[in-house]
Amino acid sequence: VQLVESGGGSVQAGGSLTLSCAASLSSGVIFSIGDMRWYRQAPGKQREMVATIDIGGVSDYAPSVKGRFAISRDNAKKMLYLQMNNLKTEDTAVYYCNADRLGTSRGPRYDAWGEGTLVTVSS
Repeated sequence: VQLVESGGGSVQAGGSLTLSCAASLSSGVIFSIGDMRWYRQAPGKQREMVATIDIGGVSDYAPSVKGRFAISRDNAKKMLYLQMNNLKTEDTAVYYCNADRLGTSRGPRYDAWGEGTLVTVSS
């Protein structure tokens, strides 16, 4: 299973970015994906969960981003999104996509991660 993030970049404080994550499977088909999450890791800090969404669309957020970020998914397209508004310098980090369980034509897969996309917010 591959999770590939995109949409990172540099933005000024107060700006917006939308991250995307595409799930795919070489030589196979993904039938379903369980909970999906965005994590981030800032320089010198531990990785932290930013937002989570279940297969039914129920979401939750870290207190630091609640009201500014919105997580969504397209189950048919096997896509995950993160709309980030009113970005702050402390949002600077590498953002990672995670899926806890995937049903595929090649059997179940667990705890898949992308390689990350860098978001840099300047003042």
